[in-house]
Amino acid sequence: MVEVRPMTMEDVPAFHTTLDAVARERRYLRMLEAPLLEKLTDFIRKGLENDAIHLVAADESHIVGWCDITPGSNGEAHVGYLGMGVHLNFRGQGIGQRLMESAIAQARAIPLEKIELQVYTSNTPAVALYKKLSFVEEGLRQRARCVDGVYQDILLMALFLR
Repeated sequence: MVEVRPMTMEDVPAFHTTLDAVARERRYLRMLEAPLLEKLTDFIRKGLENDAIHLVAADESHIVGWCDITPGSNGEAHVGYLGMGVHLNFRGQGIGQRLMESAIAQARAIPLEKIELQVYTSNTPAVALYKKLSFVEEGLRQRARCVDGVYQDILLMALFLR
């Protein structure tokens, strides 16, 4: 049974492993490998201290997915920036939707007014999930990424909470 819950600092090493696995697929995340564990630990610690939303999907002792929403700063403090991922072996089970629904509910309580995300247009399951959860398209960055000689467009999407 996979549980969706807030991330703790104790989760960071297992989260790092899953983040690295998804990044090394070279298809879904901007990064091609996880940052150093120390940098990731610092990012999570600062986020938890500053009202960021950090959720994980946990299967016993493994982190199999995550969703985070990081509030902007200065004139963008009303906007949260979403990141998420699910380990290859756990996709297609509704975990991403559960993570997103929980994160969105928490974002409404902070309160944020808008959640923004970027997704590769080739990631059709993710685009479909975001649309299902009422995200709207705001723009397209054509040929925004080139990895292994393959260009990808990035779709800009947003959910207005108020």
